[in-house]
Amino acid sequence: MASKIWYSFPVQLLLLHLRKNLALLLIWILLLAITFESFGVVLGIPFLFLDPEYLHQVSWVSFLLMGVGFAAFTMAFHMTTYIMDGRQFSFLAVVTRPFIHYCVNNSIVPLVFYLAYCYSFVSFQLQNDLDSDWQVLGYFGGFSLGSLISYGVIFGYFAFTNKDFFVLFADNLDRRLRKVKLTQANALSRFREAKNKKRKVNHYLDLSLKLKPVRPDISRFEQAKLLRVFDQNHLNLLLIQVFLIAFVLFLGVFKEEPVLQLPAAMSATLLLSILVMLVGALSFWLRSWSTVVVFAGVVLVNYFSNFDFLNRPHEAFGLDYDARPVPYTLEKLDALLHPDTVKKDREHFIQILNNWKSHQEDSLPKLVLVASSGGGQRAALWTLHVLQTIHSISDGKISKQTELMTGASGGVIGAAMFRELYLQSLSNPEINLTDSLYREQISADNLNPIIFTLLVNDLLIRNQYFEYGGYRHLKDRGFAFENQLNINTQGLLDKPLKAYKEPEFSGKIPLLPVTALITNDGRKLVISPHSMSFLGTSILGKTGESEKKQSVDFLRFFKAQKSENLRFLTALRMSATFPFITPNVQLPSDPTMETMDTGLSDNFGIQDALRFTYVFQDWIEENTSGVCLITIRDSEKVEEIPTHPFPRIFEKIFTPLKNIYSNWDNIQTIQNEVLYNYMAESMPFSLEKVEFEYAPNKAQPGELTSTQETMQRASLNWRLTAREKKSILMSIYTPKNQESLNRLREIFETNRD
Repeated sequence: MASKIWYSFPVQLLLLHLRKNLALLLIWILLLAITFESFGVVLGIPFLFLDPEYLHQVSWVSFLLMGVGFAAFTMAFHMTTYIMDGRQFSFLAVVTRPFIHYCVNNSIVPLVFYLAYCYSFVSFQLQNDLDSDWQVLGYFGGFSLGSLISYGVIFGYFAFTNKDFFVLFADNLDRRLRKVKLTQANALSRFREAKNKKRKVNHYLDLSLKLKPVRPDISRFEQAKLLRVFDQNHLNLLLIQVFLIAFVLFLGVFKEEPVLQLPAAMSATLLLSILVMLVGALSFWLRSWSTVVVFAGVVLVNYFSNFDFLNRPHEAFGLDYDARPVPYTLEKLDALLHPDTVKKDREHFIQILNNWKSHQEDSLPKLVLVASSGGGQRAALWTLHVLQTIHSISDGKISKQTELMTGASGGVIGAAMFRELYLQSLSNPEINLTDSLYREQISADNLNPIIFTLLVNDLLIRNQYFEYGGYRHLKDRGFAFENQLNINTQGLLDKPLKAYKEPEFSGKIPLLPVTALITNDGRKLVISPHSMSFLGTSILGKTGESEKKQSVDFLRFFKAQKSENLRFLTALRMSATFPFITPNVQLPSDPTMETMDTGLSDNFGIQDALRFTYVFQDWIEENTSGVCLITIRDSEKVEEIPTHPFPRIFEKIFTPLKNIYSNWDNIQTIQNEVLYNYMAESMPFSLEKVEFEYAPNKAQPGELTSTQETMQRASLNWRLTAREKKSILMSIYTPKNQESLNRLREIFETNRD
């Protein structure tokens, strides 16, 4: 019995994959690791699979699409391995429906994954605080239905088109196959290989899942004709591959239609399917030359990738890219940061500060600065929620006295949305700034369109355009991000940069300089409707030529390219450009200036806030009762020191890199503490910091369910699960945050004349 099982077709196929197709098995292992939340948890990758969204809802339809996606990947696995290895099992040619039999016997790995995935997503959803556990049954039904429909269509096609040895040579298909020279060459090549690579198989599973013995007389069949059966099957498989690629291209044409924007995880599985099938196609047509051809192709693509026809930049929308590029040189920076220019900008901002003061009720108001950290959508939701809460407890007084907002990535997006709502409320008192509707809008899924666009557009040829501000730009993942954010927020932030010039100047709303990191040299790009050259150099001009300029004033630097016409949503995206998710923006300079997420240099915005305080310290001392710096972090500031067991060999290799990544926030926090302490002790006025931090594990017991109390912090992503959203909103009830709210009540109750 043991020999019967060992030499059965399913077991021998599994052993063959372990020996030869380990790379394909590693993809399944990666998917299993994601399913069990053992890979990519920090970035929220498992939740894309366990809690997929479609049309902003987790529903049976979204799981149905996941069933379709996994079915496509499973069939890609079957087809590719059949093309590469099916010829080694010549007995398949004489059974009815050879490919379907192959799939049945090749299902050990997919079956293990399906069972693991169903267990994981059902367990996850049962802990997701659904209205009823019966919804989980609906999700399971949707996933099963999607899988069954997909397999039914594909297997139905193969049932009618794939032929076995006896059917194939009973008609004239043999003569048609003989006419294809490449097929003949492949058949002769594989005939020689089949002689040398015989796999011993005594039994196989038939379509009724019963073990049947292999025909003992298989050797009497002509090998060349047996291989032609596989040729005919392979041609049908290639038609499926062509159809899938054509389907992806079709989706690319209509990618902005919400109904066609697939769940992010489904897009990922379709991408994997295409890549796996390309491996099979190359193996079939190129045989032993496939590795050489692929390597040569990669080299050629890399060589030609910087040619104009392949290397079209990811643009900042609203800028004039036809204008002559501005020189990005040290001489240009020195000219733009001339002491006279810095002095002019300072005087301009003193007028803005005077205008701000004219709106205040107190003769010496408290100047409020808000610094919010980056952190994707969790930071955006957390920042908005904290600002709404602060507005509520002070009846709007703190919002009115806020003159500057700084930060990075998602934190700036949350602050920008609150600021825009505050601006609109000045002319429309019916707007309720604390409405939960705005939290729902900013936390709505913004990832599906990005991943979908990556699949159907950016990995192929970008060829669709749109107009903004009179200029024509290519659509890419950046456009998808902005477009979805604009839809989610009901068009609140879809304005050019210049639209905020007058409200900021008049002191109606806080200043909000959006910053991005220039990857060319590590400087900051400061995007604001008012030039802020004083953030990039010494205001006293005593450092001379030895000073390295710290930032670039976007408005003045790209004036010839119509910088004030920049789409504000693009500025927010430039500050929140997470590598590989949204593309780095290339700006029209020579050499080309490239920007990414500013969180790498200052994730908390505290440096800019304190720099502003230092520059205008004389005015602050004379016109205010001091500064209140409100910091909004998407992480805990003080955590227990972790213990590290004695590392293994692999851990010794990767731990240094891991430590740099995991401690980057701590490094910036310590640097900011040093800077803040110096400023607080040296300024001629009071400087107080009130901190809010997202710490879901420290919420007060009465505010969270037992499930939420043990939940990990929300992932760094542009898509949040329902459980993550609740953990963010409930974090306002932690003792630390409640203490901060009480302190703000004290400050703004005692600060009255």
